Amino acid sequence: MRQQVDTVMVEQRAASFTRRSIKTESKTQGLRLALSMIDLTTLEGKDSDEKVRSLCRKAITPWEGEITPPLPSVAAVCVYPSLVAIAKRALDGSGVNVASVATGFPSGQFPLSVRLDDVTKAVEAGADEIDMVINRGAFLSGYYDEVAEEIKQVRIACGDAHLKIILETGELETLENVRAASDLAIEAAASAGPIADGEVFIKTSTGKISPAATMPVTLVMLDAIQSYFDKTGVRIGMKPAGGIRTAKQSLHYLVMVKETLGNDWLTPTLFRFGASTLTNDVLRQLVRQHTGRYTANFDFSEA
Repeated sequence: MRQQVDTVMVEQRAASFTRRSIKTESKTQGLRLALSMIDLTTLEGKDSDEKVRSLCRKAITPWEGEITPPLPSVAAVCVYPSLVAIAKRALDGSGVNVASVATGFPSGQFPLSVRLDDVTKAVEAGADEIDMVINRGAFLSGYYDEVAEEIKQVRIACGDAHLKIILETGELETLENVRAASDLAIEAAASAGPIADGEVFIKTSTGKISPAATMPVTLVMLDAIQSYFDKTGVRIGMKPAGGIRTAKQSLHYLVMVKETLGNDWLTPTLFRFGASTLTNDVLRQLVRQHTGRYTANFDFSEA
């Protein structure tokens, strides 16, 4: 049975998280936490080995200046399957994970056999995490069993790799569809076998469709995660991706997570930002708090 969503109430509640007052010390802690939750991503046709290696260097050491205490590394680097091996070598021993988009990213329209092969090859190359896309056409056409079976098969193909399920919420049209897709994705992943905390995420977007992540959409997905936790005691992860560009926005999202799911989810093992452009603004704010002055944009490498 579909969970009904009161769109007006969701939008009002999401907006309320942007009006919280945050003290300077808490803001600094929040920005450091946000930095540790970022998945640095490059998903362009012109991606090269050197571009991936450069991104990995930034992932390990987001800023090369001196700051006390040292800044954390980001959570992961996300690349196409063909570049997983390059990223794996570059990140060896760093603690930064390698994520790979697979399953016919970004459309999810490829034959299932091709998508599963995509996953298998990425995992064999060393991917710690797989970011899959659901077939939105099938979902919007009401072929829910088909979508669920594909998610189940992808999770099986992941083996020990963690799975992030991209709903591409900008194409789902309504918040009720977002909630239905969230519930379906979680249950389908669980049908492949028991889920450990953080082993499965639901993710808003590929970053290729507008709108991408929004606070109302993310709130609906967080509520689905809370419902599943209430029912099973299992913590599903959450990843808003695309459109989160400022440090201030990242703090709004962290407030929403804290007040919706609690402190347990305030960790990179359960919450991520898919927002490479966010990185430099977070760094800029942290350096300003440390030095008392703003740095120029060129003081930071491209994310």
